[in-house]
Amino acid sequence: MSTAFVFPGQGSQAVGMGRALAENFSTARDVFEEIDEALKQRLSRLMFEGPESELTLTENAQPALMAVSLAVARIVERDGNIKLPGKIAFVAGHSLGEYSALAAAGTLSLSEAARLLKRRGRAMQEAVPVGKGAMAALLGADLEAATGIAEAAAKETGEVCSTANDNAPGQVVISGTKTAVERATAIATERGIKRSVMLPVSAPFHCALMQPAADVMAEALAGATLANPAVPVVANVRASAVSDAGEIRKLLVEQITAMVRWRESVLFMKAQEVDKIIELGAGKVLAGLVKRIDREIAASSVGEPAEIETMLKTL
Repeated sequence: MSTAFVFPGQGSQAVGMGRALAENFSTARDVFEEIDEALKQRLSRLMFEGPESELTLTENAQPALMAVSLAVARIVERDGNIKLPGKIAFVAGHSLGEYSALAAAGTLSLSEAARLLKRRGRAMQEAVPVGKGAMAALLGADLEAATGIAEAAAKETGEVCSTANDNAPGQVVISGTKTAVERATAIATERGIKRSVMLPVSAPFHCALMQPAADVMAEALAGATLANPAVPVVANVRASAVSDAGEIRKLLVEQITAMVRWRESVLFMKAQEVDKIIELGAGKVLAGLVKRIDREIAASSVGEPAEIETMLKTL
């Protein structure tokens, strides 16, 4: 049996994130300084002190979440002397978390990952005018039911609506124009879905409306240096392991408009005999999803100094 590291996506950010890591580990301070330098921005100060309104901007939240995840990963490797190859079977990340996974596995340098995420966040924000797009969680719906609801809403309105995140059994997120997503939530009620929740997001991620952002990232990634990962990466688009840098480059472009296949990704890792999944970084969202997907997998979150110390004793 084996262990996988996973890395959180947008929504896990909070003011104060990373501060305790910086106070307790010089390794974390080095990571934050390197990212500040790469972005020519005091991102670490924004993470530690806010304001929240600035931190939650997509172009700031994405590299900030990566910064905390990579601080934890570097502490585990350097301070804990845990090398990923041999100890860790797979890495994976939810949406932007895939960049964190790739940086942890050595495909992207820390600076390159930060710059790409800054550009990605800005491009995703600019792809659709504020207020035109929306996302909603269909609680109690499986992927098949959610896909049918999204397709019906798209057909009725003549606008974009599709599944964006297959997060866990009973939690599928749809994305598209505000009109189509609102219609989908009404259809969901008509079809007996337990509850629909409009999400407080600034853009409709992971749907066809993000194509302008995909075009921007295709250009950005074409000029980026990618190496083959030291540990196989379970890609959002495929829900299977990828180890070729050229394929990863292509999948990162597709990822902008494609559905995040998180439930399937976790089940793929379990099928490869992963019995422990550890979330590195801010928040505890992914560990919670893993528990909903398969309770046989031991899932935990590691983002604070005490949690790191506990984890190092078990690896």
